[in-house]
Amino acid sequence: MTAQPLALQTTLQREEPMDSDKPFIRVENLSKVFHLGGARRMFGLLPPTSGQKGFTAVDDVSFEVKRGQIFVIMGLSGSGKSTIIRMVNRLIDASDGTITVDGKDVRSLAPAALRDYRNRTINMVFQHFGLFPHKSLVDNVAFGLKVRGVDKEAREAKAAEALAIVGLGDRIHALPDQLSGGMKQRVGLARALATDAEILLMDEPFSALDPLIRKDMQELLIKLQQNFKKTIIFVTHDLNEAMYLGDKIMVMKQGKNVQCGTALDLLEAPADPYIEAFVTEVDRSRVLTAGMIARRTARHGTAGQAVDLPASSLARVPEGTIVHDLLPILAAGADPVEVLDEQGAIIGKITAGDVFSALSPSKGNSNNAA
Repeated sequence: MTAQPLALQTTLQREEPMDSDKPFIRVENLSKVFHLGGARRMFGLLPPTSGQKGFTAVDDVSFEVKRGQIFVIMGLSGSGKSTIIRMVNRLIDASDGTITVDGKDVRSLAPAALRDYRNRTINMVFQHFGLFPHKSLVDNVAFGLKVRGVDKEAREAKAAEALAIVGLGDRIHALPDQLSGGMKQRVGLARALATDAEILLMDEPFSALDPLIRKDMQELLIKLQQNFKKTIIFVTHDLNEAMYLGDKIMVMKQGKNVQCGTALDLLEAPADPYIEAFVTEVDRSRVLTAGMIARRTARHGTAGQAVDLPASSLARVPEGTIVHDLLPILAAGADPVEVLDEQGAIIGKITAGDVFSALSPSKGNSNNAA
């Protein structure tokens, strides 16, 4: 059985308030052209007068990410999604455009400031784990703190705490080769948590995992995000994963931003046939929520004010409950189900028929009543 992460307040918990309106990461008119001809000309493999100019991997892409948001970049292989996150942490230099993080121009950072940015502000979680095979888990997780100059006792304590949070508190002295793929990826998450970096760049971190382990890791990431409120740019080629995880999703094609919006935006208003073809295969039960499909009723009390609900025999669920989790409640005989907002006020009801209608791509979410 897979160890479960701890649901505890820790020294790694972020406390500072988040400005939900101000972009934390702003990317404007970002482009990257790989000039392959230069090296080939150097070795005489390409005529000096050749007109070959290079390959455009990212073409005039702009987007914004708010603090504490999971922003997903989704696209097929070669669409430019991984190139974008490598430009955000300057593993690759952009050809054009601006990258601003918390008001700082990333492209203009001097070498010392860039090292500090990579060590304190941003952290990378890789598809193939990126663990040192000869180091224990606690040493792998503590490595970023060691580079930062944190003393051994303090960094090992923080690393052990991070491993406990992801459910590996009893394996801190194990070596990476003694772990499953899912456990190795948990170590990658622990390493990011231990450094307390504000931004996580996750480059298809779960794509190499078996489907069941991949689902466990997706759920773990959601739980961790509820506690730590990191700002995450998550790259994937799987639209179901994108819609399950993403607060906002940008779909890439051949280096361009085809559409950027919420999961519901992509489902209900695809920008073009390319997006429409993608969303036909989406598991809508893991995207749509109770709040999206509820038949709206008049709210009780004033906006933002909790109310005392009258006694009711109906089942009640929060508006953020995904339809997949609502199905067992309806199957058990609860029909309709009342839906509550964050203040505990009833905002509407859902019947089994509403759910079946919402899960049909041809009908969509068209049954909300004012």
